[in-house]
Amino acid sequence: MFLNPNKSILRKMLTSSIVTVLLGLCAVGLVISLFAKEYIVNSKSNEMIRQAKQVNLAIQNQTAPNDGFKEQLHFFDQAFDSRIWIFDMNGNIVTTSSKDEVNIGKVVSTEVVNQVINGEPAKWNQFEGLKEGMLSVAVPWGKDNDVYGGIVLHSPLKGMNETIAQLRETILWVTLLGIFFSFGVSSYLSWSITRPIQQIDKAAAKIAVGDYSERIRIDSRDEIGELATTINHMMEQLERVDQEKRKLNQLRHDFLANVSHELRTPLTAMQGFLEALQDGLIEEGARDQYYEIMYNETLHMNRLVDDITDLMKLENKEIELLWMAVDVQAMLSKLAFKFRPEAEARGTIIHSSMDEDSPQAFADPDRLEQIFNNLIKNAVKFTENGTIELKAMAVPSEECVLITVTDTGIGISPEDQGLIWERFFKVERGRPVKHKGSSGLGLAIVRELVELHNGSIGVRSEMGKGSTFEVRIPLHDSRQHGQPSVSLAIVRTP
Repeated sequence: MFLNPNKSILRKMLTSSIVTVLLGLCAVGLVISLFAKEYIVNSKSNEMIRQAKQVNLAIQNQTAPNDGFKEQLHFFDQAFDSRIWIFDMNGNIVTTSSKDEVNIGKVVSTEVVNQVINGEPAKWNQFEGLKEGMLSVAVPWGKDNDVYGGIVLHSPLKGMNETIAQLRETILWVTLLGIFFSFGVSSYLSWSITRPIQQIDKAAAKIAVGDYSERIRIDSRDEIGELATTINHMMEQLERVDQEKRKLNQLRHDFLANVSHELRTPLTAMQGFLEALQDGLIEEGARDQYYEIMYNETLHMNRLVDDITDLMKLENKEIELLWMAVDVQAMLSKLAFKFRPEAEARGTIIHSSMDEDSPQAFADPDRLEQIFNNLIKNAVKFTENGTIELKAMAVPSEECVLITVTDTGIGISPEDQGLIWERFFKVERGRPVKHKGSSGLGLAIVRELVELHNGSIGVRSEMGKGSTFEVRIPLHDSRQHGQPSVSLAIVRTP
């Protein structure tokens, strides 16, 4: 989607600029031409009136034409480049400055005669009887209060018309130059506007098809530059949202795939056992074993559903904690007693270290027990013929209780230590098949619960030597003076 050159802003701006300049210069030229013509005519008329008065000064002592009189008129004709007529009180022309001109006997209009006799100069553009266009003026002929007639000066309009024509030609060339200059400036300005608009149009077209990689590169700091910056920022946001959307879709897809896989295995086993029992392929003495296996598979599916439910509630912030002081050492002792039979069955010793100053954590006791239950269960599962140590101690400088779960199990590889908190992630490298079968949600739930307690969790581990999980939960004493500051870190050493 690009701009149509026939309807583009470039063409509109060029057309409007050129038309505006053309009309403006034409109007200015017309006004200047009219005022210049009037100015030239008035200036020439005033000059001719002064010349006519000079003629009068030369002949005012002569009341009748004679040869010397005509010689003076001829002299002034040559000096002023103007025809000179003399008329009497009746308006009759009595003599002229041109020897060959036959105008004696012609009459000046009564209006002009009356105006001149009254002592006022007269001027007009065309004298009757003259073929050539003339500018004419008339002044009284006489001395003091004695008026003998009038003096008329004629000057051709041809020279003035040529001057005005040259002025109009100059205005025309200036107009053409203005149009050319306007075309150049308008082209540049139009290009500077339409180029970024075309880039914005191109970017918008890519946004429409879901491509947010385009960026508008405009150096100007005007409104269009600000618009381009805003669109670039919008595209970055859309690109980020699109990536997050794809990531969420991938997580959703992986989640459904993992749930389907986790449910398919026990369901397939139960289906096979039920078909065998239904067909009578299982001997009477072996049926109890098959029933026990199916029962354990249903327990596994129930645990998976419970874990998924807990994880979804945690991620949606739907779980509210019941805050109170919790004796962490007492809780660890109870859990050690709970898992001791399972650990001893694997040849593992589990014990908890006791401190005289038993630390009090500010937490939800049920959820805190769920955290340590998952950690200890994992330690027991992946430790054979080893030891598991549970320890809790107060860290007043950090206003927290530090709880560690240390085992001497198979450990976690460095590349897997950052992934163990992901949903359905299972560390299978180097582990025997009998360790498989967990849902992969336990540590994800642990992390969510720890963060819900405003804590942190971390793990330290080395392959073949074991793991140490460190959990920091807010110290109860720190709550006595307001809202606690909690730092939680988890370290695991498999």
